[in-house]
Amino acid sequence: MKPNSGTLVINIMNGGKAEAYEGVYQCTARNERGAAVSNNIVIRPSRSPLWTKEKLEPNHVREGDSLVLHCRPPVGLPPPIIFWMDNAFQRLPQSERVSQGLNGDLYFSNVQPEDTREDYICYARFNHTQTIQQKQPISVKVFSTKPVTERQPVLLTPTGSTSTKVELRGNVLLLECIAAGLPTPVIRWIKEGGELPANRTFFENFKKTLKIIDVSEADSGNYKCIARNTLGSVHHVISVTVKAAPYWITAPRNLVLSPGEDGTLICRANGNPKPSISWLANGVPIAIAQEDPSRKVDGDTIIFSHVQERSSAVYQCNASNEYGYLLANAFVNVLAEPPRILTPANKLYQVIADSPALLDCAYFGSPKPEIEWFKGVKGSILRGNEYVFHDNGTLEIPVAQKNSAGTYTCVARNELGKIQNEVQLEIKDPTMIIKQPEYKVIQRYGQASFECIIKHDSTLLPTVTWLKDNDELPDDERFLVGKDNLTIMNVTDKDDGTYTCIVNTTLDSVSASAVLTVVAAPPTPAIIYARPNPPFDLELTGQLERSIELSWIPGDENNSPITNFVIEYEDALHEPGVWHYQTEVPGTQTTVQLKLSPYVNYSFRVIAVNKIGRSQPSEPSEQYLTKSASPDENPANVQGIGSEPDNLVITWEPLKGFQSNGPGLQYKVSWRQKDVDDEWTSVIVANVSKYIVSGTPTFVPYEIKVQALNDLGYAPEPSEVIGHSGEDLPMVAPGNVQVHVINSTLAKVQWDPVPLKTVRGNLQGYKVYYWKVQSLSRRSRRHVEKKILTFRGNKTFGMLPGLEPYSSYKLNVRVVNGKGEGPASPDKVFKTPEGVPSSPSFLKITNPTLDSLTLEWGSPTHPNGVLTSYTLKFQPINNTHELGPLVEIRIPANESSLILKNLNYSTRYKFYFNAQTSVGSGSQITEEAVTIMDEGKMDTYKETMASRQVDIATQGWFIGLMCAVALLILILLIVCFIRRNKGGKYPVKEKEDAHADPEIQPMKEDDGTFGEYSDAEDHKPLKKGSRTPSDRTVKKEDSDDSLVDYGEGVNGQFNEDGSFIGQYSGKKEKEPAEGNESSEAPSPVNAMNSFV
Repeated sequence: MKPNSGTLVINIMNGGKAEAYEGVYQCTARNERGAAVSNNIVIRPSRSPLWTKEKLEPNHVREGDSLVLHCRPPVGLPPPIIFWMDNAFQRLPQSERVSQGLNGDLYFSNVQPEDTREDYICYARFNHTQTIQQKQPISVKVFSTKPVTERQPVLLTPTGSTSTKVELRGNVLLLECIAAGLPTPVIRWIKEGGELPANRTFFENFKKTLKIIDVSEADSGNYKCIARNTLGSVHHVISVTVKAAPYWITAPRNLVLSPGEDGTLICRANGNPKPSISWLANGVPIAIAQEDPSRKVDGDTIIFSHVQERSSAVYQCNASNEYGYLLANAFVNVLAEPPRILTPANKLYQVIADSPALLDCAYFGSPKPEIEWFKGVKGSILRGNEYVFHDNGTLEIPVAQKNSAGTYTCVARNELGKIQNEVQLEIKDPTMIIKQPEYKVIQRYGQASFECIIKHDSTLLPTVTWLKDNDELPDDERFLVGKDNLTIMNVTDKDDGTYTCIVNTTLDSVSASAVLTVVAAPPTPAIIYARPNPPFDLELTGQLERSIELSWIPGDENNSPITNFVIEYEDALHEPGVWHYQTEVPGTQTTVQLKLSPYVNYSFRVIAVNKIGRSQPSEPSEQYLTKSASPDENPANVQGIGSEPDNLVITWEPLKGFQSNGPGLQYKVSWRQKDVDDEWTSVIVANVSKYIVSGTPTFVPYEIKVQALNDLGYAPEPSEVIGHSGEDLPMVAPGNVQVHVINSTLAKVQWDPVPLKTVRGNLQGYKVYYWKVQSLSRRSRRHVEKKILTFRGNKTFGMLPGLEPYSSYKLNVRVVNGKGEGPASPDKVFKTPEGVPSSPSFLKITNPTLDSLTLEWGSPTHPNGVLTSYTLKFQPINNTHELGPLVEIRIPANESSLILKNLNYSTRYKFYFNAQTSVGSGSQITEEAVTIMDEGKMDTYKETMASRQVDIATQGWFIGLMCAVALLILILLIVCFIRRNKGGKYPVKEKEDAHADPEIQPMKEDDGTFGEYSDAEDHKPLKKGSRTPSDRTVKKEDSDDSLVDYGEGVNGQFNEDGSFIGQYSGKKEKEPAEGNESSEAPSPVNAMNSFV
């Protein structure tokens, strides 16, 4: 054994015999805490025995008969690899007729004269000993008889009509069928009552061997091989049973307990047959191990109660059946340790704003410590949905904001003590490119410059890198990289491309790109660049059935060389007037050999191209009609999808006109059910794109092929595609629906998948219907609004977000296929835990006195649990808006008002009010109020104000001013009365008469009143008194004011009762209308202005 190691070295290179070390080995590791043991290790020496001597007679076989050449290799360890060769050490060729079986024998389905030879040699290669053993050569002589009799298939192996096969779970299943017959039979495999597993099924040895890898219990069943030739068929059924060596369901895990705690070790395994479970303690069967009163064995579970330090030990679980065993060690460590925090103190975390922040708090202790997080040294404990607390102690802030920065304290505590650690979080501004590089078009030999101006956090050091076409810049002194720009001197054509500016910091990265296009320098005025002139004089020569030669004369290139010619064609027979792209050739070439299709009436034209653009098309060539032929290709995109449960809709893309190769285009549609011994069913249909097969089973696979044909024959044999008949609704609902409530707003639902046979279609996923039944705090029902979440694929769980705290919910699950939804699972009821409440619905402060205020409030709209109390905090505010000492009062949850006494008179107070549940405090509502003045001071104040009023009223200047105003008003009234009696007009009326509006009716002269909206059924236009249009909207040009002049313009808001809450925007007042104010009726907006 190696020193300081558990490795055992067995060396037989110095003369020892391997047989002496054959046996079963096991390693035991032991210290004062217990003993662990390894799995059994079996050592067996390899063997490669010689072939036994035997006399082999020549095989005389009649042509067409079957033949088996037996190999029968010696039994070795491990088994040898078998192959057949001749005297020249060349492998014997194998085919559907001649092949080697799994047992190494060579099978001839029927012998032919060329099989005659005297050197059929079977070789056995023993890889472990690197030796090859050879069997004596076997002679085969085939004699011919005329005529050769054809025979129906007969199975050479396996024999009989049925056989059995046992394979272990996880192994490779190999099933073999080799048949004799003339003509040579073809082998096909099916699984009765099911399908061969996709992605795990392979066919070998010319489909004579079925190979399924990684088999499981679901692969058990009857597998049928069918051998068929033109004279008939024969089949054999192999009943496969998949057994299983033990495999883990739950392996025992190490257990760390503190003295006095309870715990369990669980060891669960499965297999076929069911494995037996046995326990060992420190490598000794637990029945005879040292007794421990805290330990109790219950089948596959060991229960520990009130453990002590002497209970520490290593336990082994052994799960075994006839096919194998499992062994696992689990260390039960009884440990009493105060908490330890492994994260370094004052560790600094830096993140970009609006990104997640993860603050570590790795810990250890026994019993397992509880972890709490605080912000700041004396801050309150962190709670709420804005934080995620991981089991390993990590605090996650999903969206870190600027105000998230600061010191965070992690506290770990158990009954043996507590410890805390502080970490720092810094929030950095994101890096941005505030001026990105822009697209440039630069003349050759000019200068190009790209800007990349960035804005970044002042504490981060950015690095700017420039790339060209996502690669490094060329090593060229013409490229000048500045602090915030890239300059390219003397640009050339190779500088064309995409330039990218990448800005990296230690925390983030941003990039921006722009394209540089280099064009030729402007020509001298004497040179004019233009598109080329069209080619001319097109000529067709060398006409053949499938090719022709086209030549032309180029037109003037107009100072820009022709780079290429584009050739287009027209099919006057199928698509007259439509030109299609045929090919293109370099600009130096004026002839081209063109490939043609049958049954097309071709015309060609040529287009010249230079750097400026494309020429006009040339004049068309003469027409050339090719001869008809059978189709060269079959329809594409063949599909088979059922539209009803009992049909199969076969669709395809029809051939285009020139693809038909001749008249009378039709399609031969063939189908047969997959994995069923059926013949093809075929129909011939006209030039359509769909055929419907009726009376099919529900959602079964079909082999489909569509072949084109015309009056001259069929297209080549088409490839087969797999389609499915129509789907039907699923039959069963998902079972074992379970709900795990994660927090007050999130739950996880899981279910068992339905059997695929019951889906009756393509499994698209599962739908979860869930709805709130009632709030647990209000006991009031409301309209049930069902919500639906869809989980794609064969998922068996999903998350339900956005739940309301402290509520009762129901849900059910349904499977979905292409047809629709299956039945719902039974409704599952679950409840969400309490959360923090919303703010109180209102806070009113009434009845102010010298030293008291009355507070009234409403309970939270969303209590999210059972209210435990209210918290009222208040503090005085002085004239400079400074806050005084804060007073806190806790109020029972059943109160709705409070009288605060012993307050200071004439003092403003600010109040903070929130509600609590058992989870914590909700958001607060604030209000301010003032106590009334002292009565003596109030009387003095009133006397002062009264004396000021008397003083003003007795001043002479004030009396004179009031008289002058009254006289002016009297004069204006007299003038207006005189002008009206004489039929005078206001200036506004003169303007209206000068610009008469046909939709404005005259004012009523008889009563002097303004016009109103007409009530007549003919909907006459508005009378003169209203400037509001007939659709009752206020146009900007018709109103002296508009909502745009208030607050945020058209974004002004209204209260729930419709009252306007916008404010004047402070705009300059508009110029008054010419003359006196208009006598129009006020518009709705003007009326509103009069109340502001």
